[in-house]
Amino acid sequence: MKMDLTDTTAGDINKALVQGRRAIGTPAVGMVLTLVIVTDEENAYDALRAANDASREHPSRTLVVIKRVSRSPRERTSSRLDAEVRVGADAGTGETVVLRLYGEVVGHADSVVLPLLLPDAPVVVWWPVNAPLDPAKDPLGALAQRRVTDSYAAEQPVRELSARAEAYTPGDTDLSWTRITPWRSMLAAALDQVTCRVTAVEVEGEEFNPSCELLAMWLADRLDVPVKRSLSGGPGLTAVRMDTSCGPIVLDRADGTLATLSIQGQPARAVALKRRDTAELIAEELRRLDPDDTYASALRYGVERLNTVPEQSVQEPVAELQPEEEAAKAPATRAAAKTAKKVPARKAAAK
Repeated sequence: MKMDLTDTTAGDINKALVQGRRAIGTPAVGMVLTLVIVTDEENAYDALRAANDASREHPSRTLVVIKRVSRSPRERTSSRLDAEVRVGADAGTGETVVLRLYGEVVGHADSVVLPLLLPDAPVVVWWPVNAPLDPAKDPLGALAQRRVTDSYAAEQPVRELSARAEAYTPGDTDLSWTRITPWRSMLAAALDQVTCRVTAVEVEGEEFNPSCELLAMWLADRLDVPVKRSLSGGPGLTAVRMDTSCGPIVLDRADGTLATLSIQGQPARAVALKRRDTAELIAEELRRLDPDDTYASALRYGVERLNTVPEQSVQEPVAELQPEEEAAKAPATRAAAKTAKKVPARKAAAK
């Protein structure tokens, strides 16, 4: 069931939600959270479809905030709120409200969203594109317990990770981090099977994919070893190679679907490691609403520290003498040897 409201208010939208639930015969509200999606018109359809698929696991009220750009000065000074209310089969297992903001109300989206939040329920804000540099200080982000961004959609993803690290607040997370959950689980399970010490790691993946940097930073942070980031043709992450005292451990995924895990002394095994869609990623993030300390630690490790050798593993170089230096020091060495031989003779004479 769909209802279109033009030039409306938050109060009218709440009334439409109640009427819609009664019309389909489900007056009770059985939703567990409010998901606020802040996007543009171009990406609204894909984001809403992913949210509807995720609502099968997490029934929620989904509020899609679309800020429309006013082209003329007259339109910028006027304010208007249009809404599309969806309940029943058109809204997955929850409710959906698509909010289109015009004019001055664009700068006060939090005032529009606040009356529509479910009472006594967690709030999650998701920016599929164009996320603010500091999500926690954004007016909409300040309403949420969990703030989800996606650095993969940024123009400069690696630089975006550095900005995320500087502005990190407990509750922040990124879908680029969520994408590597199967990789982290598989690598941790592989290391549990051996009693070897990891000495170096190489993470291989396509360029401009922040998931590769996040996985490399996680490994460097947890293992405290040098990690090299190398490029490949993709798709996404393609391989992780760990040098250990017992031989190499390699997790190789060339086609984006099936990976091969190779451990020294064991037969190679095929493991399912497919690339997941956005609905699966959002569903995973909605399973936990507490701060992700592991993500924070990996993010703060710093992209600039990759491809370098940690200080504790650097050994002092042994100075090598040049031929000219050896010739200059040779007479002094011979003189010292003669002196050492004469000292015992003098002592014997004294006795």
